[in-house]
Formats: sequence, structure tokens, C-alpha cells
Amino acid sequence: MKKIFFLGFFITSFSFFGQQKLNNYKYVVVANKFDFFKKADQYETSSLTKFLFNKYGYTAFLSTETFPEDLKVNKCSSLFASINDASSMFTIKVNLVLKDCIGKIIYTSSLGKTKEKDFKKGFHKAIRNAFKDPIIRNYSYKPEVVITNNVVKVIETPKVEKAAIVKTVVANTTSADKVTNSKNTIENVLYAQAIINGFQLVDTVPKVIFKVLKTQQETVFIIENKNGILYKKNSIWIAEFYENGKRIQKEYQIKF
Repeated sequence: MKKIFFLGFFITSFSFFGQQKLNNYKYVVVANKFDFFKKADQYETSSLTKFLFNKYGYTAFLSTETFPEDLKVNKCSSLFASINDASSMFTIKVNLVLKDCIGKIIYTSSLGKTKEKDFKKGFHKAIRNAFKDPIIRNYSYKPEVVITNNVVKVIETPKVEKAAIVKTVVANTTSADKVTNSKNTIENVLYAQAIINGFQLVDTVPKVIFKVLKTQQETVFIIENKNGILYKKNSIWIAEFYENGKRIQKEYQIKF
């Protein structure tokens, strides 16, 4: 029973992390011709894919359409969507594949399947079924926000190339206006002390702040007794968990 709980929590944690990656992108550009078809927008599959992305909250374009100015300047603000055909003799199967501006796969959806024999109806149904993937459906654009030394940086695209657009605002340094949002401020340094299956993280008091359990990923831990995870992003460790029904996000420097 314990193994089933941790497996379920581990899957949920990585689903959340996958969702966060998609949320950092402002646009989706859908290929006007998928590789396994002979014609552009064959069976209107590209048009349907664009429509469904827009339906679930994305701002989507076909690759042949005119893009907004910020996307023209910085293609790395967009995901690039295509369909992978994994069909067998009697079943049409497709995945949505989302890549960044340098061709790295950011996310691959679960399979959409159908035994529909008509090709147009079958591909449409399979694509719609692929969009049932909860990570695809639950997209909500959230530019990355980092606050360091009273400087607020809104990063509108993942850090892929030098063209990344960064808006910088100098925060007021008066005591009344200091930023206190726990989502964006870096907390005190924590120190890791080994325990069975993980670490306890203590401050300088010393007081135990979290107990975390190891996963198969060296930079991802399960926070014990909280519905959350601890993961590393660049040089900062981020704890995300629920407290009294609210999602809390805190940033730490951790010394292992």
C-alpha cells in the first residue's frame, strides 16, 4: 500500500512539473503539414489541432500564418506542435509533440486512439482524444518571475537563447514596499542532514523546516507530510506544497 502511495505521489509530482514547463510558453505554433501526411493540412488535421489548442487556453497559430511582433522577434516564446503517428493496422494512434525553438521535446502527450475506419474522422477523433491529456488541457500562461535584491524580472520565455525577452523593474526599497511574496523571495539557507530515504532540512536555529524523501531524480524530492515536492531550478531549490487548501511556493538555497 505504501509503495502504491509513493508511486502515485511521484507521478502526480512529475505531472505538476511538466505542467509548469508548458505554462512558461506564451504561444504555440502548429505545423501546417505533419510529417506522415503528403499534403498540407491533410484531413484538416493541422487546423483542428490549432483550434483545440486555442480552445484550451493557448494562443495558437499555424506555421504559415502571420505571427504577432513579439513572436517574430523571439521564436523561443513559443512551443512548436506536431503530431506523431503511431497507428497500427486497425487502430489510429497519435501523440501531440511539443518542442522548443531549438527542437528539444518539452512534452509528449498520452496516446489518442480510435478504431474509426474513415481516415478523416479517425484522425480527428484520435487528435481530440490526445487533447484529453490533463497536462495539455490545464495550460495557463505564467511568465517566470524572479526577484533578487529588490529587482523584479519578468521572464516571458524560457532561457533558451539570447533573444529571451526580459522586463526589469526596480522595486521601491522603502520598508513599506518591500516584497514579501513567498513565491518569489529566496528564503534563508537550509542545511541537509541525512535521514533514512532522504534528508531533513534545517535552518540556523537549528529547526527542521522539511523532511524530504528521495526519488529516482537527484534534483526532485517528495516533501514528507505535505502534499508537495522539492525540486531544483537553476541554482535554487523550490518547495511547492499545499497548506490549508492553498498552493505555497518558496525558494531556498540548500547546502547538502
